Amino acid sequence: MEVALAYTEEAPPLSIFVTAAVAGISIKADPKLPSGSLPTFCFPSGEELHGTGILLRYLGRIASVPDFYNRDAFATAQIDEWVEYATVFSAGAEFEKSCTYVDNHLSLRTFLVGYSLSVADIAVWSGLAGTGQRWESIRKSKKFQNLVRWFNSILSEYSVLSEVIQKYVGRRGIGKPGLVNRKENDGTGIKGENNEIEKAEGSFDIDLPDAEMGNVCTRFPPEPSGYLHIGHAKAALLNQYFAQRYKGRLIIRFDDTNPAKESNEFVENILNDLDTLGIKGEGPTYTSDYFPQLMEMAEKMISEGKSYIDDTPREQMQKERMDGIESVNRNNTVEQNMALWKEMVAGTERGKQCCLRAKMDMQAANKSLRDPVYYRCNPISHHRVGSKYKVYPTYDFACPYVDSIEGVTHALRSSEYHDRNEQYYRVLQDMGLRKVHVWDFSRLNFVYTLLSKRKLQWFVDNSKVEGWDDPRFPTVQGIIRRGLTVEALKQFILSQGASKNLNLMEWDKLWTMNKKIIDPICPRHTAVLQEGRVLLCLTNGPEEPFVRIAPRHKKYEEAGKKATTYTKEIWLDGADAAAVSEGEEVTLMDWGNAIIKHVEKDKNGTIIRLSGVLHLEGSVKTTKLKLTWLPDISELVNLSLVELDHLITKKKLEETDNFLEVLNPCTRWEGLAIGDANMRNLKRGEILQLERKGYFRCDVPYLRPSKPIVLIAIPDGRKQSVLKRPSS
Repeated sequence: MEVALAYTEEAPPLSIFVTAAVAGISIKADPKLPSGSLPTFCFPSGEELHGTGILLRYLGRIASVPDFYNRDAFATAQIDEWVEYATVFSAGAEFEKSCTYVDNHLSLRTFLVGYSLSVADIAVWSGLAGTGQRWESIRKSKKFQNLVRWFNSILSEYSVLSEVIQKYVGRRGIGKPGLVNRKENDGTGIKGENNEIEKAEGSFDIDLPDAEMGNVCTRFPPEPSGYLHIGHAKAALLNQYFAQRYKGRLIIRFDDTNPAKESNEFVENILNDLDTLGIKGEGPTYTSDYFPQLMEMAEKMISEGKSYIDDTPREQMQKERMDGIESVNRNNTVEQNMALWKEMVAGTERGKQCCLRAKMDMQAANKSLRDPVYYRCNPISHHRVGSKYKVYPTYDFACPYVDSIEGVTHALRSSEYHDRNEQYYRVLQDMGLRKVHVWDFSRLNFVYTLLSKRKLQWFVDNSKVEGWDDPRFPTVQGIIRRGLTVEALKQFILSQGASKNLNLMEWDKLWTMNKKIIDPICPRHTAVLQEGRVLLCLTNGPEEPFVRIAPRHKKYEEAGKKATTYTKEIWLDGADAAAVSEGEEVTLMDWGNAIIKHVEKDKNGTIIRLSGVLHLEGSVKTTKLKLTWLPDISELVNLSLVELDHLITKKKLEETDNFLEVLNPCTRWEGLAIGDANMRNLKRGEILQLERKGYFRCDVPYLRPSKPIVLIAIPDGRKQSVLKRPSS
């Protein structure tokens, strides 16, 4: 069907042309209307529809694109809301404010409404593209990463849009995602006309194999042997994303097959961490729920000759697998295997010498197929089922089985398991179960960081840290305790996308992203370091202290108010006192200027006291030094400022490295300070900025005068330290 569109030549309705192109609807365009007229659809019957919003909704209703407009009442109303909002991009003064709004909305979304493309996306997309160079200049920057990711993904999906833009905006078409003015590819990015290299941001817009809308089921199966770390967070968010994208299900399952390492403490904290991350799924279920069925499957595979009992010592077995040597037990009879299996199940001394192995291919080039272990004896009590079992399945045996039984369609796991995908499929085949698709994504690897739970457990067991929530740990609880916001964590993971490329990430990018989130809203306070602090006497200062009420953040009213006391004698940081000279005019922040009249030093040349006069009529623009200060009053609070460093000193730890040889000898140091009296009201977990010192998170709030408030320094990507680091 072809629709006739009449419009004014000076104002072509870009969103209508773009919507029609995406929907595959042919439009006969006629720029015949007089200036100021609304775009109009003209029908053969003589009837007409007028106005951009009305025409977009009409196209949405007749389009063959699924859920393009016709959804449930609420979702359709949301689409209408965005269609109306899209007009704001033509208003110059509101442009960047609108970009910020949409960017925040897309922080963990692929589409504006729901989990598929709609008229809402096209309307806003066209609003941006229609501004021409203004949007293109922002698109080349990293200011609105979520918005650019979304814009590029739509452009990538519908290449015809470049032609539409080129035709109706009157300039060259918009380039491919992340690539601008393409000239040559040097292998790392694309060089444009300004010889700048630009790289595409990560994207989750990748199709799962054989995924059917409404029938996808993913799972997040952590082992309860530690707290969730940042790598687990990516896996959880990725599984939730694909479940939502395909309108399917996400199962939360605990892979609890190793009682030696697992506990209810870890289960509870993992559930808390998932709640913190906003991960919602079915369950939780437990692999231990399926222990009886797994035992039956093990016996079935023994009886079918697909597995056997082996008593080869572990080290010898590992060597034989590497060398492709078959075990002497590989061809034992089914009767012999069943007899030894019963010994294993009973946990006898003979049974403890044995394990159950698959009978696959000892000559396979993929060593994971060389008769992997399915079951081992373990006499330790299980945190859920107690001492009921003496044998436990391995991950290689249990995971494919439970995935298939629970209805999982796509098993997402990090690419470090890629070589075991073939084994996963073979196990399902030998069990005679439904196939599950395995899909790999890259693991998050950070510089100077350990993600192995076994290694992290060593730090806990040896009291090198306070626990699994230690702010030096890469656990979700650890990095949040250090001051990372959940929003920043989600945005960072989303920026990595679902790529399979392995990257060693710098922490600075994550902390810089975090700073952009906390800086506009966190309250400001003042602190002076105890060591070396100097008293400045203002001879013309107030004879009686007075108080002023001021905002805790000058640009964010919701941060609340604070009271500042002004006195004749005030405290300065020692470093600030050492920087001033006699006769110099300085600015006392949030008060005004003062002139330093006298600098008093001890016999070692250390400044011990300053005197000066207020010069409030002086201009703050002419002074070199802007100093923070605190009144000399008894209401000041004691602070302990804590700075942290990486647990290891090697940037990238190789498989062959012993992490104990690269331990950082100094990972935590602290300094005492005094802070303004308003800090008595800080709550644990509250983030604040100490003026000229950086961002901090309150770890221990005010309890009593003798016990300092503990503030943990939050990195901001600049690698600056407030405190002097002790020599190691």
